[in-house]
Amino acid sequence: MLYLYHYYERKVGPFVSLSGLPIEEAMKIQAQLDARNKTFHAHGRDEKYYEWRRHLEQLVRSLFIQKGGKPILQTPHYMVIGECPWLAAWFEDHGFVKIPWDALDPETVSITYGDTFPTFSPRVTDGMEYRRRVYTHEEIPGILQRYGMPQDAWKEPVFGQPAYVEVQVWSDIPSAYL
Repeated sequence: MLYLYHYYERKVGPFVSLSGLPIEEAMKIQAQLDARNKTFHAHGRDEKYYEWRRHLEQLVRSLFIQKGGKPILQTPHYMVIGECPWLAAWFEDHGFVKIPWDALDPETVSITYGDTFPTFSPRVTDGMEYRRRVYTHEEIPGILQRYGMPQDAWKEPVFGQPAYVEVQVWSDIPSAYL
């Protein structure tokens, strides 16, 4: 059985995102995070980062709707398929939420093979079929069968190389898993 994982900093809690906030507010919180923890994986993100993230989230949402998806939220919660210790290492004191693959409504779950940023980056030009593509709950098993779990294939990820299968959850997480 497949499981979805969400890694987070215990001091902050799960499923907290800055991307749904106005950029000015996100930048204030980013500055507080940067001051508290210099080793935080998201240290030093600037306005351009948040603008690009917003653009990508709306692009993924739009592509998902074109495939029949029915997102409820404007910005997603992020998870990955399978355990990914490298993501846990992003946090000073990590926690994780583990949810069975079938526990979420498939109409509110989109998937990219790899992180959204390199998946849609114009700098990544390897021509792989999963570039610039969003998958549905029904489609991703075929991609996993062809390419496997990215986190099983590397020790240290390189930009552009898929490091995990990212899941965008466009609905609230069932309270049983929080």
